[in-house]
Amino acid sequence: MEIRLIRHATHIVNMGGTRLLVDPVLGAAGDMPPIDNSPNPLRNPLVGLPINESELAAVDGILCTHTHRDHFDAAAAERLPKELPVFCQPADEAKLQGFGFSQVTAVHDKAEWRGVSLARTGGRHGSGELAEKMGPVSGYVLRSPGEPVLYIAGDTVWCPEVAAALTGHRPDVVVLFAGAARFLSGGPITMDTADIAAVCAAAPAARVVVVHLEAFNHCLLTRPLLREFLAREGLSGLVTVPADGETVKL
Repeated sequence: MEIRLIRHATHIVNMGGTRLLVDPVLGAAGDMPPIDNSPNPLRNPLVGLPINESELAAVDGILCTHTHRDHFDAAAAERLPKELPVFCQPADEAKLQGFGFSQVTAVHDKAEWRGVSLARTGGRHGSGELAEKMGPVSGYVLRSPGEPVLYIAGDTVWCPEVAAALTGHRPDVVVLFAGAARFLSGGPITMDTADIAAVCAAAPAARVVVVHLEAFNHCLLTRPLLREFLAREGLSGLVTVPADGETVKL
């Protein structure tokens, strides 16, 4: 298995020879305005896109955790071939079909595709009332014969749904969307350092890969701050923090 981080949450999973593009955001740096009511009012994405058209042309399908604009943007809707299979949570099926994609599968519980099984998991995009306002989000557990079990947690904080996914599926690899994203009021809506530590404690045998960093203005946790925390807590050997464009081989 290989995980190639593109930028933010966008990454390509190569599992058993099948290449799945996760949460595609393909616009150029500065294409979008800042996230409303958030710190650091800079245009998004903050960094460029380290991928070329040939890599995009090689993907076999798309996986969407949810369709907030920092996880599926207008450029993705325009550039990606409409015949590509798309897997999503039920709440996003109509929206993705509206973009013109002809093979959209809403994963209610599980789906099978090209030798890969997908199981949808829950999450909370923040805490309390804020999480309700943010709407539904999902994670996915991917399995393929001869490959590590992969859990992509999605935009969530540490919560009972994440704990249940870890204990129920026992993944070998966990991809966490971090950044401690937040608005001007309220707590983080994606994982912060304490949440990452909680995942490591709950799944000590898993390899943790942290993405969703340094690409959108509302994400305040940077790679240097995260690496400093991991070193201080003795977690550096368990957690990989790839750079944009880096491939992690598992």
